[in-house]
Parts: sequence; structure tokens; C-alpha cells
Amino acid sequence: MAQQGQIDLLSLFKQVSKSVNQNKETLNQADSYNHDHGDHMVEIFDVITQAMKEKKNADPADQLEYAAQILRRKSTSGSGKIYADNLQNAAKQVLGKEVNIGTVLTILQTLMGSSQKSGTSASGDLLGSLLGGLMSGGSSNTGAGDLLGTLLEKKGGSSGTSTDDLLGSLLGQMAGGSSGSNQGIDMGDLLGAGMDMLSQSQQGKSGLDALTGALLSGSQMAESDYRQQSGEIVTKAVLGALGSMLQK
Repeated sequence: MAQQGQIDLLSLFKQVSKSVNQNKETLNQADSYNHDHGDHMVEIFDVITQAMKEKKNADPADQLEYAAQILRRKSTSGSGKIYADNLQNAAKQVLGKEVNIGTVLTILQTLMGSSQKSGTSASGDLLGSLLGGLMSGGSSNTGAGDLLGTLLEKKGGSSGTSTDDLLGSLLGQMAGGSSGSNQGIDMGDLLGAGMDMLSQSQQGKSGLDALTGALLSGSQMAESDYRQQSGEIVTKAVLGALGSMLQK
């Protein structure tokens, strides 16, 4: 599984830029008003990727803040303004944090303009949807029990986390409760194990769709059909790239 140092924002945004370029014409067609949403999305993520390249050795918050500044300067579209604002908000969300799975999902959620509940509540919603997607796959490899087993393998031996502690932490997260950090487990561990299961799952598509839906539910991108469509492309590109990194 990928270590923190192998998860970098430049690689993630390169994959997003590639996916957006591949879907440019589809997004233009989805924009029934100006027919140029695809063009704008290509511009937006080309600018972001270049900014990430220029600041590839900086902290994540600095990378995001710099990308927001450059995007605001170079893009005049409505979508460009939304993404610039969300990049700036994401920079605040991850200030002082390292790049890991939880950080990436926080950035992605904020980039999509998801409603900002408390951090634990929002993350609990994501985990709940991911669990639902994994369980709906029907495969013996994709049950919630397997996810819990993966978590126990990750945390049980090193921290002494018991099954009761783990279940309590999991239920607390899904109910919007405490982070469970006092029990040696946190939301990054939970989401990380979920993403690990998703990347290995034979039914990964249903889990990916569930997590994508959770990230976009109630977000700015869901307010129009063409932004919803581009938001799905961006989200799945990030999650796909993250899943590939987790398998290395």
C-alpha cells in the first residue's frame, strides 16, 4: 500500500486534467447554454496542474493556495471562480497537514463545494456511503466485515485497538460523533481502509459510485447538470488515481 510520500497532489491533478481533456466535447454538449463548459474545465485543470508542478515541493495548503491565486488570475469563467474559491477553502482545511488519504478526500470534498458540516459528520457520511456501496456489491470480498477486518489488521497489532473500540469508533464516526482518536484510530484510518478495500474489490465500481455520490451530494456541482457531470469526472479521476496509488 502506498505510503504518504507516494500520494502527491501533482499526480492526482494530472489524472484529473487527463480525464477532463478526454471528456471535453461531452461536457461542451452537456452545457446547453454556452456549449463551452468542457473548454473551461480543461483550462481550469491545466492551470491547477501547472500550479501544482511549480509548487510540487511545497506543503499541500501552499500548493492549493497558489493554485487558487493563479486560477483566479487566468480564468474568467464562472466555473473558474468556483474552483478558485474552493481551492482556497481547501487550503484552509488542510493547513499544517501531510498528504494522506484523509487529506485528499478533504480536499476533494471541498473542491466540489460540498456543504461544510462538522468534519466528523461529513466524513461519517462518506464512510457510510462507502460501506453501503461495498456491501451492495454482493461479493464475499466486499462486505462491511471485510472492511472491519482490514481495519483490525491495520490497527490491532500495533496499537492494541480492540474490536469493541473499533466498532465504537466506526459507529461514532457514522453518527457524527467523536473522532475516536483516543482509541488509536481516526477518520483517516477508516477512510483509508475503505479506499484500500475499494481498490481491491471486484465490485469496486459500486463502491466508487457510492463515494462519488456522497462527495457530490448537496454540493455546488450538483446545482446544474453540466457541473454535476464534470464534478463526477473530477471526483472519479481523483479516486481512481488514489486507488492506483494504494495498490502500489
